[in-house]
Amino acid sequence: MKFLIVFVALFAVALAAPAAPEAQILRSESDVGPESFKYDWETSDGQAAQAAGQLKNIGSENEAISVTGSYRFVADDGVTYEVQYIADENGFQPQGAHLPVAPLA
Repeated sequence: MKFLIVFVALFAVALAAPAAPEAQILRSESDVGPESFKYDWETSDGQAAQAAGQLKNIGSENEAISVTGSYRFVADDGVTYEVQYIADENGFQPQGAHLPVAPLA
């Protein structure tokens, strides 16, 4: 019986805890075409992302999409992290101050 009372009390405390405020959209823009796209958004909790993509070598067997962009977020430790990237036929290539860099060979 004591276990049930403790469990119910802890459950009530968990339900009464204030929830994190829901993020609001501060900016949201996009433009999508048949051979390109771009988007840009930001929320009130510090998250943001932007990217632009373009088809390359249209109509050939080497047709590919090339995307450049970045994203930003606030981690659980309170630090804001930002990643800039290129994604193309050579793969995903991120860069950021917090990301490790391979040593030169």
